Amino acid sequence: MRESIRRCVKQAIEAIETLASDQCLDFLERLIQMILTTYRRKGKLLIAGNGGSLCDAMHFAEEMTGFFRSRRPALPALALADPGHMSCVANDLSYDAVFARGVEAHGQPGDLFIALTTSGNSNNLISAVLTARDRGVKTVAFLGRTGGRLKGMCDLEWVVPIAEYADRIQEVHMTALHIIVERVEKVLLASATPQLVDA
Repeated sequence: MRESIRRCVKQAIEAIETLASDQCLDFLERLIQMILTTYRRKGKLLIAGNGGSLCDAMHFAEEMTGFFRSRRPALPALALADPGHMSCVANDLSYDAVFARGVEAHGQPGDLFIALTTSGNSNNLISAVLTARDRGVKTVAFLGRTGGRLKGMCDLEWVVPIAEYADRIQEVHMTALHIIVERVEKVLLASATPQLVDA
């Protein structure tokens, strides 16, 4: 039992170590700048995913609307996870439309849409990216494996090169999201204006 647990820990560590690659570091730097630009221009984040990735989207959003390590005003971020909306659209249209309709309802030019997916093949996320592009919303994809059909569709993307386990990809995505929140928070507080710090 202990050795099997040790193997799991080793796999998790190896997955997290992919964050140190030049490809990932470049992605993180660019996305942090995109988010900072979005907030400085009074835009918001829209985030979506399926299953565990939707839970990660909700976690990421609440770190922005709450706070991470430093007290500060809320930052606008919305996970497209409302169960009433999702069940309504899935029932009346199709599940493929649940995120696209959310982007249509909330997305404006200057906003940023972030898709979280381990496969890159989810029709509902592909539809949401297309809708975001039509509405002048910038798009970002957190991907895994080969990147799937979503690869190459967004303004910025990152593929976690793990072929076997979706859970390991999600763990890497979540660690990256925590790093992003930490850096965005620190930069905004370091360059604080009256609108970005507590009185």
